Amino acid sequence: MTIQGASPDLYNEDLAPAKVRNWGPFSIFNVWTSDVHSLWGYYLAASLFLFCGGFVNFIIAIGIGSLIIYALMNMVGYAGVKTGVPYPVLARASFGIWGANIPALVRAIVACFWYGAQTAAASGAIVALLTRLQWFDEFNKTSHLLGHSTLEVICFVIIWALQLLIIQKGMETVRRFQDWAGPAVWVMMLLLAIYLCVKSGSFAFTSDIPMDVLREKTADAGIPGDPGSWTTLFGVAAIWVTYFSALYLNFCDFARYAPDKAALRKGNIWGLPVNLILFSLVAGVTTIAAYDVYHEVLLHPDQISAKFDSWFLAALAALTFAVATLGINVVANFVSPAFDFSNVFPRQIDFKKGGYIAALIALVLYPFAPWEGSAAHFVGIIGATMGPIFGVMMVDYYLIRKGEVDVEALYREDGEFRFQGGWHVNAFIAAGIGAVFSSILPNFTNWLPSWWGVYGWFFGVAIAGIIYYVLRTAAVGAGAKIAKA
Repeated sequence: MTIQGASPDLYNEDLAPAKVRNWGPFSIFNVWTSDVHSLWGYYLAASLFLFCGGFVNFIIAIGIGSLIIYALMNMVGYAGVKTGVPYPVLARASFGIWGANIPALVRAIVACFWYGAQTAAASGAIVALLTRLQWFDEFNKTSHLLGHSTLEVICFVIIWALQLLIIQKGMETVRRFQDWAGPAVWVMMLLLAIYLCVKSGSFAFTSDIPMDVLREKTADAGIPGDPGSWTTLFGVAAIWVTYFSALYLNFCDFARYAPDKAALRKGNIWGLPVNLILFSLVAGVTTIAAYDVYHEVLLHPDQISAKFDSWFLAALAALTFAVATLGINVVANFVSPAFDFSNVFPRQIDFKKGGYIAALIALVLYPFAPWEGSAAHFVGIIGATMGPIFGVMMVDYYLIRKGEVDVEALYREDGEFRFQGGWHVNAFIAAGIGAVFSSILPNFTNWLPSWWGVYGWFFGVAIAGIIYYVLRTAAVGAGAKIAKA
């Protein structure tokens, strides 16, 4: 689609509506295999398993969460298929042509945190492998740099640099990489589960992890109730939904390359509820078998593979998980900020430069390692920041505009989406109030119940969405009265 009269401050080739739409169901499916099948994805699934106290509870909670994720991703994906534009451009419809830079930067900064977290997880798998050798183990224990062992720093920088090679040729390279990286980790996950089940002498769907151990491992996540209680199961489902909060915003970055909604739905149904439940199932079986074999709760795959008797099998596991984690970083944490930073300065920053900026910020964050600690707590805090933005955008697209957006006007300075000097004040009022209740009050005060933060993303979506709808309909009504007068 050629945009006539596009402003150079709003348009470049990377931000333009997609022309080539060759991401069929398999490529959409592998967006999710790349996104979920990572060390952090496994770590979260295994952590949530502990909250459920048993396998049936775990599958119920994860199943409910996965169906919600499927519905939400279809909502976002349909907008991407219809308009063909990336997330920061679509945000102009609700936040204004210049105001959209704020939600774009929020998403980009969140991606930088996740970029660092995933890179650290991948490099950790390599460290766990190398420390099986005495020299590396001694070096890891005795030499330190930037708050980490020197070996950890070296591995982090190497993994960090390797990711930059993947995006040298743009989105088509991303598609080809994810089409094999995602399935590869499925093979390794199954091998890991089979190895541990054989070693333990049983294949168990029931957990024999003692309740006191479960309480100890889940104490700092903020989810109320004992493991296995209904309140805990609701919390698990909420955190599972929140884990994908970043991609709710920018899934249209990928969906825009799908040929139609049918291809999107087919890729999503296999990639989300089916794939997520099976992946979680394997993570749960592996967690139980690892406890039976090693008599301790091991939530990280690299911790498990480090205990393998076979050095070859340990190396295969570490390298596969490292590659898979590169896949999620490219899909979830490189593509989005690449478009987001490009949206802010389209004349100066293209897709590649935007991605390089994100990678550099992640490198700067590494010494502080804000992602260390409880997986559930980290997911809740990061995810809650994006709920209000999602609420405003979806209400605007589906309830206000009924799914109809003038795409060409998204690239014009004097068009429909200029609002108040390029900023839509109502959108920022709604998102700001939503952020107060989703992020600020639960994380920086004790004014709200302790469980509130677990559902922070949901509160952000609902509060911001309702306020935006009220303000927007009131503004439209006032405008209609003025026009009649």
